[in-house]
Amino acid sequence: MPKILQISDLHFGPHYVPEAGEALQQIVPSLEPDAIVVNGDLSQRAKRHQFEEARRFLQRLPRVPMLVIPGNHDVPLYRIAERLLKPHALYRELICPDLNPVLQIDGAVLAGIDSTSPRRAISNGRIHRKQLDRCAQIFAQAATGAVRIVVAHHHFAPGPDYLHDRTMPKARRAIDCFVDQGVELILGGHLHRSYIGNSLDFFPGNQRDRGIIILQCGTSTSSRGRGRERNENTFNLVDVSAHLLTVVHYMYFEERAEFSPVSQHQFPRLGRPFEAAQLTTAPPMPQAES
Repeated sequence: MPKILQISDLHFGPHYVPEAGEALQQIVPSLEPDAIVVNGDLSQRAKRHQFEEARRFLQRLPRVPMLVIPGNHDVPLYRIAERLLKPHALYRELICPDLNPVLQIDGAVLAGIDSTSPRRAISNGRIHRKQLDRCAQIFAQAATGAVRIVVAHHHFAPGPDYLHDRTMPKARRAIDCFVDQGVELILGGHLHRSYIGNSLDFFPGNQRDRGIIILQCGTSTSSRGRGRERNENTFNLVDVSAHLLTVVHYMYFEERAEFSPVSQHQFPRLGRPFEAAQLTTAPPMPQAES
């Protein structure tokens, strides 16, 4: 079963932190991910040289399957004509031509959703009905036992802190659809701080026993962390087994110039109860070097 690395909000440009970026490059090979997810905002202002720097960064990562989606910073903000007429032109040219990519690997199906809304909602994004219908078609073809994962830049649930970020309009509709589609995990970014929990923490849901694990990644390589992760850099590693989803949360420590694991979270797979025997087979939390 796969291991999936989640990074987000690289923000190449004035806020990029080279030391964190290099530390990320150094640790990723040792984690041996089977796939890498990049949750958007690769650039700060959707400029050509920022996308070129982001592309070089991605090319240095291990050569494993990768799913990349755009964030709101990957469309021009102040270049209004470009934003209205060809908002994703540079992103498509330099990063990925597909704004809603799909990645299928052994044991997992990941559906990327472009949640940017350049003409209507610059900051908090949109999810459209046709995107939900497309996800239903993708997941209907998933192999038995494969984990179904949605990847979007914007958040479907508010961060559980005093900042009170607005969620996307019709986020509850999307969550209900994903529950019906058997989605087990949503990977998001945008908030610049991490959250690891369940959709039932925020929304009643149309099936109380089938919430969705929500994994929000902070900013992995920029100085724009917020809330409890102000000026911090983080990423997540998801380990999928037949019975468990295990998430290890990493943070960058400037004094050591390295990322180290700071917490581990375990969730039963969809429809499976927690059993003590399963917990003992979960992968051990990596140990930071002293």
